[in-house]
Amino acid sequence: MKKILFLLLSVALLSCNGGVKVYKASDFGIVPNTGEDMTSALANALAVIKAERGGKPAKLQFDGGEYDFYPENANVREYYISNHDQSNPKLVAVAMEELKNVTLSGAASSDNCATVFLMNGRMLPVSMIDCENCGLSSIRIDTRVPQITQVEVIENDTENGYITYKVAPYANYRIEDGRLIVSGSNWELTPSAGIAFDGETGHLVYCTSDIHVGVHNVEEVAPRVIRAPWRDARLKEGTFVAMRSYYRPTPGIFVAKCKNTLLNDVTVHYAEGMGLLVQNSDNISLKCFNVVPQEGSGRYFTTQADATHFSGCKGMIESVSGVYSGMMDDAINVHGTYLRVVQRIDDYTVVGRYMHSQAYGFYWGGAGDSVQFVRSDVMEITEQNRVAEIASYDKEDIHGCKEFLIKFEDVLPEDIANGNYGIENLEWTPEVLFSDNIVRDNRARGALFSTPKRTIVENNTFDHTSGTAILLCGDCNGWFETGACRDVVIRNNRFVNALTNMFQFTNAVISIYPEIPNLAAQTKYFHGGKGQGVVIENNVFETFDAPIVYAKSLDGLVFRGNKIVGNNDFEPFHWNRYRFLFDKVTGVTIEDNEFDGGFDEAKDVKYNY
Repeated sequence: MKKILFLLLSVALLSCNGGVKVYKASDFGIVPNTGEDMTSALANALAVIKAERGGKPAKLQFDGGEYDFYPENANVREYYISNHDQSNPKLVAVAMEELKNVTLSGAASSDNCATVFLMNGRMLPVSMIDCENCGLSSIRIDTRVPQITQVEVIENDTENGYITYKVAPYANYRIEDGRLIVSGSNWELTPSAGIAFDGETGHLVYCTSDIHVGVHNVEEVAPRVIRAPWRDARLKEGTFVAMRSYYRPTPGIFVAKCKNTLLNDVTVHYAEGMGLLVQNSDNISLKCFNVVPQEGSGRYFTTQADATHFSGCKGMIESVSGVYSGMMDDAINVHGTYLRVVQRIDDYTVVGRYMHSQAYGFYWGGAGDSVQFVRSDVMEITEQNRVAEIASYDKEDIHGCKEFLIKFEDVLPEDIANGNYGIENLEWTPEVLFSDNIVRDNRARGALFSTPKRTIVENNTFDHTSGTAILLCGDCNGWFETGACRDVVIRNNRFVNALTNMFQFTNAVISIYPEIPNLAAQTKYFHGGKGQGVVIENNVFETFDAPIVYAKSLDGLVFRGNKIVGNNDFEPFHWNRYRFLFDKVTGVTIEDNEFDGGFDEAKDVKYNY
C-alpha cells in the first residue's frame, strides 16, 4: 500500500501547479553524438529551469544518442559520500542542486537510440543534492574507458607458470619496467586484484573469489597480447578477468538530502564506486533501475562496488523490476552508521566518532532524533535516549567532520566512554521493498538489509550471486553499519546456485550474520524479538551444496512452504554441511517444506550455544 501511495504522490506532485513544462535539451545546445563536452550547457539549462519555474513541475527532455562529459569543465564539489573513498574535490558532470519538481528525461529504452551520458575520465556522472520531487527517467550512464580492465585468457601454461591474455579494445595501457599500467584522461593505476568470469555462461568462475592478477614482470608478445608470470590453473582459455583496484571515489549517481526521488528506467553500465548511492534522504523509488553491462560492449563487469546502496535514509525505499549484474559487490545494501563513543564530557554529553575510513563527513543526525546505544562486544542494546544538541568536535564545519559533540536529554551511563559503545540513530531508518528484481553473476552477495523497519523481499531471482544471496547483518566493530532487523519477510523468490565462491558473511544461501566478537557473553538477541523476526516462505532454492539458512543471535525464524531442489552443476565444497546452522537462535519454526532427498532434523539442523 505504501508503495502505491508513494508512486501516486510522485505523480500528483509532478502534475500540480499548472502541469509540467517540457524544456528541450537541444534548445540549450545539448545535442548528442558530437563528442563535444555538454557539461556547461547542461548546467546552464538547469539554472534557467530553476529560475523560470521556481519549483513548478518541469522536465528537461533529451533526444536519443550519446552525450559526452569531460573533467576539464566539470562542476567542482566537495562531497562526503558514504562507503566511498573520501577524496575531494569531486568532478561532477550533472549537478542537480536545490531543485523542486524537475525530471531529466531521455529517450525511452524501447527506442532504437537510447539517451546515454558518457564520462571521459574519472567523474561523478550525476548528483542530486537538496532536491524534492525530482528524478531521472530513461537515461543510461557509462564511461568511455572504465578503470576496470578486462582481459581474455588465450593461453594458460600451467607447467611453466605463465598466462597469456588479450587486453580489451577499450583499455589504454603501457608496460613500464615490466609493470602493466592502465590509464584514462585524468587517472592511471596498476590493477591489484581480479574477478574471473566464465566466457560462455557469464558466471563467476567456480571457487575463485578474488584472485591474484599477472600485472608485474610482463611482456607484450603481440599488439594487446601480454604474457605474464601467473600461475592459476582455474583460469581456462576463454576466461575473462576483470582486473581492478579497490579504489571507489564516486558512484554513478549520488543522491543526498533529497525527498521523494524517482528513478525510472535508469541504467548504470559502469561506475568506479556504487552504481547508486543514496544518503540522508527521505523516500526513494527505483522502477526498472538497472546495473548491467552495456549491450555489445563485450564487458562482463559493471560497477566497482554495490549496484545500489542506501545509507542513513528514512521513509520508504523501493526497488522494483530491476536487473543487477556483474557488480563487484552487492545488488543492494541498506543500513545506517554507528558512531563510537570515544569520550564522556559530562553526564549528558559525549564525543561520537565515525570509525570507518570510507564513512565520515556526512550528516548523521540532529536535535530531537531518537537514538539507542549498543555494546559492540556483544551487540546488545543498552538504552535509548534523544539528541538535544549536536555539533562538530574535530573541525569548525560539521560538513566533513569525523567527530561530533552530542548532548542528550537524559543522563548517560558512567561507563559510556570505555570504547565499547556505539550510537545508532533510529530516526533515519527506512522501510524497504525489494521486489521483482533479477540479481545475477556478481561478486560477494546479493542483497543486504540492516533496518528495524519492515523489509519485504519478494518475487526476485537470485541467479549465481557467487556468495550469499540475502544477508541480514549489523556491525559495530568493522564496517560500523547498523543495525538490528525486526520484521523481515522473504517470500516467493528463486535462488539459483548461490555460494559458488566464498566471501565475507557467506555461511549459507540466506545468512543472518551480525558481527558479534563475544557471542558467548551475549544475553540478549540482536535480530528479531517481541514476536517479530524473519519469515522465509514459498521460495525455491536450486542448489548444488548443503547450506540453506545460517543465523546468529536471532529470536524468531519461520521457514515454511519452501522447495529445495538439488543439482549437480558444481561440486559441493562449502565448510558448512548443515542445511540449517544456528548460533544462539531461538523461536525457530521449520514446517511444510519440500526437500530433495528428504529432511532429517537430526542431521540437517545444528544448534550452537
